[in-house]
Amino acid sequence: MFFLEASGGAMKKRRPKIAFQGEPGAFSQQAIRQLLGDAVEPLPCQRFDEVFQMLDKDAAAGAVIPIENTLHGSVHENYDHLLNFNFTITAETNVRIVHNLIAPPGVAFSRIRRVFSHPVALNQCLQFFARHRRIERVPYYDTAGSVKMVMAEKLSDAGAIASALAADIYGGRILRRSIEDDRRNFTRFFLLEKPGSKRGLDIVRPASREYKTSLVFTTRNVPGALFRAISAFALRDLNLTKIESRPLRGSPWEYLFYVDLVGRVDDGNVRRALAHLEETADFLRVLGSYVRT
Repeated sequence: MFFLEASGGAMKKRRPKIAFQGEPGAFSQQAIRQLLGDAVEPLPCQRFDEVFQMLDKDAAAGAVIPIENTLHGSVHENYDHLLNFNFTITAETNVRIVHNLIAPPGVAFSRIRRVFSHPVALNQCLQFFARHRRIERVPYYDTAGSVKMVMAEKLSDAGAIASALAADIYGGRILRRSIEDDRRNFTRFFLLEKPGSKRGLDIVRPASREYKTSLVFTTRNVPGALFRAISAFALRDLNLTKIESRPLRGSPWEYLFYVDLVGRVDDGNVRRALAHLEETADFLRVLGSYVRT
């Protein structure tokens, strides 16, 4: 679905806005492209909480957030935001994190003495820096933001590490491609919408039609409580692909449990498992069912 707006007496299509954290060219924007193509307008935000607020205030039709990385684990802040905001996960995608050395046009690799990027990106390219000891690692607040800065200041001895998309957006030249240490570096992203949203976002569905369901629950802090909760899924042969615990704020040493399982929320076995879990859990919320990637 698109919205219409007047322009000089005519009506034209207005693309839905999708909020994400980072500068244009961030890996989150690449996730937006994988999920929704070019039919939406990316809305960059400085912080994750701002991303959620944009969706909450209807300043965006949806939001794309990173939830976990294969090397660095879960993005705990976003797990907390999922609990604090009443949004639905409607899709997921996995982005392969490819780090590229980017510099202004005309700057040769031999002239590079400094490289800017987010500290995590710098630490994922340690073998590159070990081979090129003349190059100093300089932490910066954002991968795409580092390309934006290097290009804006026209630095002649510096580059940045970021996505190929960032190079395209800011007019940078890729001097070295795929300099990350581990090629099996992926980040998983969620697409969020308001419950019952009528926006009609046209998700680029993967070929697989297998579904996953994400939920969060708490149990009483008594012996065997978690075992009894998880048995609701084991008894019905439901595969749990992830379980994550987070502190329950206001209740020291008690925890929330985030679970991903294979199946749709309206599948018979899943419905029965959730009904079983509801009998033992103090709190239960289904965060969404979506096509598995």
